[in-house]
Amino acid sequence: MKKYTIFALILALFIALKIGILVGEAQDKTQIEPESTLYDAALTGVASPGLSGAKYAVITAYSSTPGQTDDTPFITASGERVRDGIVAANWLPFGAEIRIPELFGNKVFIVKDRMHRRFSDRVDIWFANTKEAKKFGKQTALIEVL
Repeated sequence: MKKYTIFALILALFIALKIGILVGEAQDKTQIEPESTLYDAALTGVASPGLSGAKYAVITAYSSTPGQTDDTPFITASGERVRDGIVAANWLPFGAEIRIPELFGNKVFIVKDRMHRRFSDRVDIWFANTKEAKKFGKQTALIEVL
């Protein structure tokens, strides 16, 4: 009986600590509203309020597979069908246009999708197939907001 009581106490302590950690993490995160057009320069790297500017960001890739999207892999969060030039970004409003000159020259991408909320400062580029997305991987480059 004593063994089970000690085990129950350790389990309760572990659960209490885990819940406390999760609550603390949630309170510490600064969240930018996705549809906001005003940005804190310290958070985004944009020199002035509004959409124009540039910043270095992590850039990842995704394709229309259920493992990388929700249950509607060919429809973006804005309700449009995926296509070349679509990106997901939580820190920019839908319709924002960006360039990634180091990787894609003057090609213009448009924000039409969102990512998991933990990726508040990334850009995720849509690729037609998983092989291309995996080949692109994860990179850091300058993002120009047009």
